[in-house]
Amino acid sequence: MSTRLKTAGRFTDGGKQLSFDFNGKQLKGVEGDTLASALLANDQMMVGRSFKYHRPRGIVASGGEEPNALFNMGYTNTFEPNQRATTTELFDGAKIGSQNHWPTLEFDVGALNTYLSRFLPAGFYYKMFMYPQAFWKHVYEPFIRKSAG
Repeated sequence: MSTRLKTAGRFTDGGKQLSFDFNGKQLKGVEGDTLASALLANDQMMVGRSFKYHRPRGIVASGGEEPNALFNMGYTNTFEPNQRATTTELFDGAKIGSQNHWPTLEFDVGALNTYLSRFLPAGFYYKMFMYPQAFWKHVYEPFIRKSAG
């Protein structure tokens, strides 16, 4: 279980409470939090899925080098993909969505790829989806784009 420290941090004063939406769940943070620190303070350890096998991913670093915590921010006309959780400051009313999963982060159908891993070696897609060429535009490409998130 994750809890906040009683004393203020270097960037947070522990004062103003902010609410934000993560994958449809209402969570709380404090002014000065990054998305990553607010998610960790709310016990949200799994923040995304890996690209190929859709394995669970969590926050492992505190700077811009964090490989796992990329989010979609906003919806419709304010949509911004690939926002880094460790460098993006939390604001009140933020709408954040994780990436590389369907239908939900906790239950991802793409995780079945783990069981198919022996048939999906590195680079298999470079040879697999070449023929027949007519399939590329209407079958292969839409499927790959959908599975990529």
